Amino acid sequence: MRKRDCAILFLLTAYLILPLFRNEYLAYWASIQPTFIADARYLNAHWPFPEWQPNWYMGTRWDYIYPPALRYGTAAIARWSGLSEARGYLIYIGLLYAVGAVGVYMLVAIASRSRVWAWIAALAAVTSSPTYLFMTHMREDNIPTRFWPMRLGVLVRYGEGPHMSAFALIPIALAASWLGLRRGHPAALGAAALFSALVVSNNFYGATALATFFPVLVWAIFIEERDGVVWLRAAAIAALAYGLTAFWLTPSYFRVTVENMKLVANPGNAWSVWLAAVTAAAFGVMTWRLMPPAWVTFVSGSLLFFMLNVAGQRFFNFRISGEPERLVPELDLCIILALVAVSMWLWRGAIWRKAIVLLILYAWVVTAKGWVRRSHQLVEIDNNYKARIEYKIQDWVARNLPGARVLANGSVRFWYNAWNDLPQVGGGSEQGTLNIYSTHAYYGAAVNVPVEQSVAWLQAVGAGAITVHDQTSEEIYHDIENPARFAKLKAFYEDGKGNFVYEIPRRFPDLARVVDGTRIRGFGKIEASPIEAYTALVEQGPDRRATAVPRTDPKRIGVRVQLEPGDAVLVQETYDPAWRATSGGRELAVSRDPIGFMLLDPGPGSHEIELRFETPLENRIGRGVTIGSILVLIWLLAGRSCSSARGSSR
Repeated sequence: MRKRDCAILFLLTAYLILPLFRNEYLAYWASIQPTFIADARYLNAHWPFPEWQPNWYMGTRWDYIYPPALRYGTAAIARWSGLSEARGYLIYIGLLYAVGAVGVYMLVAIASRSRVWAWIAALAAVTSSPTYLFMTHMREDNIPTRFWPMRLGVLVRYGEGPHMSAFALIPIALAASWLGLRRGHPAALGAAALFSALVVSNNFYGATALATFFPVLVWAIFIEERDGVVWLRAAAIAALAYGLTAFWLTPSYFRVTVENMKLVANPGNAWSVWLAAVTAAAFGVMTWRLMPPAWVTFVSGSLLFFMLNVAGQRFFNFRISGEPERLVPELDLCIILALVAVSMWLWRGAIWRKAIVLLILYAWVVTAKGWVRRSHQLVEIDNNYKARIEYKIQDWVARNLPGARVLANGSVRFWYNAWNDLPQVGGGSEQGTLNIYSTHAYYGAAVNVPVEQSVAWLQAVGAGAITVHDQTSEEIYHDIENPARFAKLKAFYEDGKGNFVYEIPRRFPDLARVVDGTRIRGFGKIEASPIEAYTALVEQGPDRRATAVPRTDPKRIGVRVQLEPGDAVLVQETYDPAWRATSGGRELAVSRDPIGFMLLDPGPGSHEIELRFETPLENRIGRGVTIGSILVLIWLLAGRSCSSARGSSR
């Protein structure tokens, strides 16, 4: 019966979001969804392991940009169905959104042992957002959509497909953990690890939410059963989950992600850490003494910690790390689970208590029915993407400036790689930035400084052009302050609608330079000298051209050059220790220049230099760990199947 319930819930939820399955592009051009569309398109073009992404941030490891699940899921749907990556993305996030309802049903049915309340919780989770009651800024922002569920707004308006896909899988991971931790079922332990790994492999905010839910769940089961083996089972789930992600979740990935957090989130504060620790200790002592049922402990603890994190940030600046308001959908779920738990308790009492439950249910139905009745109308569609400036600019660059690195900005930046491989100074977002000077150059061009200073920044990072949009443009963000100052430059492109592509003058078009080796090694830090000094060193160096070989593989760079004594070769792509260089069969040392590019010293003479990106050792080790973890997972699932079969044969 529960399988039938799950199937019905999946189909009902999928029907509510049917426009996602029928269309290619949504009308939310300001969202970050093109980041993931571009990722999937690039993956399909360089299937199955690109490893290096030369188009974003002047080059970065492809793994660093985002966890792999949504990227591979979207690419696979497009690859095997013949649909576009844009359509594949909407199908992927739509399927996972519908799976989310099933997950809530499974969690509540298993933990509370109530099929009816599991149905109510699942339907409430996909049709309502209790946080509208006190998050007034979000309520006002969603009045035009008749208060659709916050998780759907986050999914389609803001483009947070990975986060909401991870969120959809969290209840399944928790449901499997509930069974595995209580009974030690091998298959349940394996499923808990698998779905936990899938959560992390979709999104780090989803992983953060799981890292909050899971310890509360472990504690809830432990204080009910008072059996230390619960902690061993929890450790086994965590270890196996990490093993399944080890092929991409490397130590350097953690390091880069923490560093990039400074670009996309405000820093935390020490008092928040202490408050969280005190709250956790108080909750632990209270529940240890009172010994409530595991379901009550889990629901109350989850609500407490998400309320502290999310509402605490909103009302009194509580912050440990990241942006807590990104976890509003998770707080919605906690409130719904808490209301279900309270309603279950009330329903077992006198008639007046049942009346309270009916009032709660009535309030839910009244607030949800407006969106449910108009769900297909409220998801805005715009498949006429070729009429948008985000498409037109990148299409013009692809045809007229092939291979040129461009500083694209605003919503054009988000969509710049959705249809073509085009190098840009920035990228889809600041996640996965290996070279921080891509961000410096972006802001050096955007802020209202003399245009000569902006040009110097762009020359320094090898940009041959910049897109500029004035206030009459349909481009959405208008990142460039005082766009009129760029009118001094030569306009490659002008459409009469406030959109321009200006030339950034460079000595040669190639992303390589012959430079004075002694001067560039002695230059010091960029922050200690004007950017114009570095640009002069690169653009006004020896009068010899380093010619870049046309690139057919993202993991290979070729340069032809004639050098004199004292010359060095600057390759204007981000340095990474995994790059190797050879010339004439001789291996060359690869070092980092002051702005984070690759510097080579092959010596005087004629050279054909080849740089190749080799799979880092940590990834090779991680792949071995993941293969071993997959074998353990198969053993756990097969072990349960075999024991079930033996039980049946008796």
